[in-house]
Amino acid sequence: MKLHRHLIEAALDALRQIFAEKLHADQVVADFFERHPKWGSRDRRLFAETVYDIVRWWRWYDFLSGGDGTSTKPNEERIRQVWGAYWLERGGELPDFIESEGLAETVAFRKAAEVPRAIRASVPDWFDARGEQELGAQWPVVLDSLNEAAPVFLRTNRLKATAEKLAAALAREDIEAVPVVGLPDAFRLETRRNLRKTRAYTDGLFEIQDANSQKIVPLLEVAPGMTVVDACAGAGGKTLQIAATMFGQGRLIAMDIHLPKLDELRRRAKRASAVNIETRHLKPDASMNDLAGQADRLLLDVPCSGSGVLRRMPDAKWKLRPGDLDRLCQVQGQILRRHAPLVCPGGAMVYATCSIFPSENANQVQSFLAESPGWTLEDEQQLFPETGAGDGFYAARLRRSS
Repeated sequence: MKLHRHLIEAALDALRQIFAEKLHADQVVADFFERHPKWGSRDRRLFAETVYDIVRWWRWYDFLSGGDGTSTKPNEERIRQVWGAYWLERGGELPDFIESEGLAETVAFRKAAEVPRAIRASVPDWFDARGEQELGAQWPVVLDSLNEAAPVFLRTNRLKATAEKLAAALAREDIEAVPVVGLPDAFRLETRRNLRKTRAYTDGLFEIQDANSQKIVPLLEVAPGMTVVDACAGAGGKTLQIAATMFGQGRLIAMDIHLPKLDELRRRAKRASAVNIETRHLKPDASMNDLAGQADRLLLDVPCSGSGVLRRMPDAKWKLRPGDLDRLCQVQGQILRRHAPLVCPGGAMVYATCSIFPSENANQVQSFLAESPGWTLEDEQQLFPETGAGDGFYAARLRRSS
């Protein structure tokens, strides 16, 4: 397979922005698509695959190309050599504008060498050690799954369509999507497409949402007419799912400390026709007394390491530090204790993360229960990323006594 020079240079530039400028990979790729509207589907696919594959396997390709496997602040020459190692491994021929003297021999020699698991699996040493500490014998299998490309899943927007109507709309646009067993609103995309340019998307018939992510809101057991608080709403993926479950009946309050995310939520809600969402910018130490004891349901989708969704955001593992995980655990506990009083007697809350680490998940829930009389654990699920299936998530439903 041959890549044109403009695609190679674009990929190299994207990698420079991700590693040298510390920009988010998904935003970098989206910006390149926006700047190159004339790229065909093949060019878009090859560009995105190249960037995400190299980011995902950066440490391994850095090692193969002669680096020490720790270079996450590379210069221009290192980026080109890493790309060269990737392309050789793909069976490609190196172009003359890539610094490639002796690279093929280096790659072949280093590929046969014995290396630590963290290098071969392309994760930081501390992350590998933390995974083994927290997950034990299960860690190698989970680690392998984190380096697979994640499937694309859709969620039917019940406010505008049934699953059958969405399937028909997708078929009219030649989009191959298959239903997901056990999730009546979910479809898995067979071939990647630019979904945001489709009529079905602009009409608000669906949202792009991971299959396992779609399992969190049902655990909340929301019903129309309730008062529901989504306290860490972000850009509103689960807020919109809650709104669809409520069918516009009841009060849904979406809160977050990041105003731009709430702005994005409002735009998404308008497209989805989710009319019962109230957004609230939650400033530090802001009072929530008006909501104390008012929520029938509370969703706490707390900030976390994102270790369960590294398939979608592989650059996150190069930005995360050991101290970040410890800090996040403290924040999670604070959020849980601060927001629990919003739940009314007899009401329930769901604590959720997109993490695979017990320290962020079951340990947080058990710590809360140990010091919170009147709360009981009703249900709990830890979902790990699987081949062809969803990402890693945790969720627990806790009930307040009446």
